[in-house]
Formats: sequence, structure tokens, C-alpha cells
Amino acid sequence: MLKGYGFIIAAATCWAFIGIFSSFAFAQGLEPLEVAFWRALFAWCCFGTQALVLGQTRLDRRDIPLLGFFGVFGIFLFYVSYQYAVKTGGAALAAVLLYTAPAWVVVCSFFLFRERLSGYKVLAVILVIAGVYMISRSGGGKTGGISSAGLLALLSGLTAGFCYSLYYTVGKYFSGRYSSANLFFYVLPVGIVCILPLVDFTPKSPIAWGSLIALAVISTYLANYCYYQGVKYLEAGRASIAATLEPVVATAAAYVILGESLSLLGYCGAAVIISAVLITILAK
Repeated sequence: MLKGYGFIIAAATCWAFIGIFSSFAFAQGLEPLEVAFWRALFAWCCFGTQALVLGQTRLDRRDIPLLGFFGVFGIFLFYVSYQYAVKTGGAALAAVLLYTAPAWVVVCSFFLFRERLSGYKVLAVILVIAGVYMISRSGGGKTGGISSAGLLALLSGLTAGFCYSLYYTVGKYFSGRYSSANLFFYVLPVGIVCILPLVDFTPKSPIAWGSLIALAVISTYLANYCYYQGVKYLEAGRASIAATLEPVVATAAAYVILGESLSLLGYCGAAVIISAVLITILAK
């Protein structure tokens, strides 16, 4: 069990640095779309190499439509919206809003699958809405007040949270059929093809290239590897709870490394959202 927690904590830490590495790239003049493109491409090189070496390239033709859907929303829209959330709101705010995902799962499951809403689930959704409202009133991570940039940060973060919720639903379906390397071997190219026409490539410094490689290798490939190693030793519920360390680590790292901070109301909103995530997980 300790080994499992070690892997999950390592995964959460790697994910927490998505905003840090992205911010380094932005400081070198890169735009969110280009950062999202290189993240997907370099990550595909890692997952693709693993899939080819281990012979994990199986593809069931019946899964192609759903794989395409997951590639568009789980890679293209997710990667792009998250980069815009980091760019406009900061690494800490983006990480917190990403964890509205469990609430999106509850809402979508109710409308799409008519799943029963328990009291705990309703409470979690209410807390998420309250937390997002508190953050919006605080003005977001970098804006310091309500503005068009603050609104874009909020919308981008919520969009990223919705797309991330697909990993709980669609991703769960695929987890029983494909290894992570096998899955990303096919869905990452879909996202890459969608992003490519939108990118304006710019000259890059060694720091920019290093940030992009770290984002793909550490915060995407290695994070995924550690998480799936962790769930071999822990049940899914325990792993999910441990993974909520991500926004906590991201907020602390953003403060120490980037000098970012939320207002007191923003931190309260973040705490409310994380509490809602824990309630959602524990209620399963």
C-alpha cells in the first residue's frame, strides 16, 4: 500500500508541474496552442515508443469512433483549454479548476445516464459551484480583479475540467480494453492533427525546448506511468483521493517558483472545490 501511495503522490506531483513548465514556455514567447501541440507530439513519441516496444498496438475497429471522440475532447480541447487557463489565470488557478471534473461527471451522468443523485453528490456539485463563484469573485490568479482575462481563465479552466471528466468515464471504459500506451498511441495523433492547423510556430530558445520536453515527458508520460503503477497496489478510490494532492502541490509550487498567489477568497474557493472532490470520491 505504501508503494502504491508513493506512485500516486509522484504522479500528482508530476501533474502539478504542468502549469509550471507551461509558464516557463509562455515566458519564452510561446502561445498556448503551440505549447499544447508540442506537449501532445512529444508525449506521443514516448507512449508510441512504449507501445511499439511492448507490442501494445491492438485496435478494435468498433472502438474507432469513440477513440476519435476522446482524441478531440480528451486531447485537443483538453490540452488547449488547460494551456489557456494557465496562460490567463495562472498555474494554481488552472489546477484547482481542473478538479471540477468529478462534479462534471455527476451532472453528465444524471442527464445522460439518468443516474440517481445522492445527497452527497448534490452537496459536492453545490460546493463546486460555490467554490468557482468564490474564485470568480476573487478575480482569478493573475488578474487581481474581474476582467475579460479573468473570465477567459475561468471559462478555460472549467472547460479543461469538463474535458478531464472524460478520463473518469470514457477513459474508464478504455482502461479495461487497452493499456495506457496503447490508448494514447491512437488518441494523441487525433489531438495533434486538430491542433496543428491552428498553430503559429515561433523560434524557440533552449529554455523553451526544455520546458516543452519536461511538460511532455514528466507531466504527461511519467505522470501517467506512475498513476497506473499506483493503482496496481491501491483501489481506485484511495488512488483518486491521493491524486487530489495535485492542486495543492500546484498551488504551493506556483507560489514558490512563479510568485503566484490567490486572494484569501480565492484560496477559500480552492479549498471548497477540493473538499467537493473528496466528498464525490468517498460517496462512491
